[in-house]
Amino acid sequence: MRKFEWRLQRVLDIKKKEEQSKRAELLELTEKLASTRSELLFQKKILDNLIAKISSREHNQRIKQQELFLKCSKTNNERIKVLEKKIKQLESKQKEIIKEVLKIKRFKEGLEKLREEAKKKFFKKAEKLEQKELDERSTIRFVRSRAGNEHHQV
Repeated sequence: MRKFEWRLQRVLDIKKKEEQSKRAELLELTEKLASTRSELLFQKKILDNLIAKISSREHNQRIKQQELFLKCSKTNNERIKVLEKKIKQLESKQKEIIKEVLKIKRFKEGLEKLREEAKKKFFKKAEKLEQKELDERSTIRFVRSRAGNEHHQV
């Protein structure tokens, strides 16, 4: 029996590789997003700690430190805004890649379904051919054995 060959196998293989590539890209992006979120939380925590530290000081020291804090907080707030903007961009990119992965996955699953159907048809057809060949052989054997018996009876 000949081997099953599907003409769209190359397309399926390419889609599988494309899906793997997109998943790797998504993983990388998710890690970057997590790290950016972590950095944002760290910056906010620094500000919260400074505020807590300043508020626990005595009045005279607190006023001096509040001045310094206000000057530094502008820089920290800008850094926080940049991080929040970066997070939004990364989340948007992540959603795009997820859509692409799902689109590729659906296409790939459709191809796999077509491949399975083609494989079933191939084996069904091969089975019919094999059965036909077996029927022909048994018919020939039967005819030969009949002809051999008739020849001996004469």
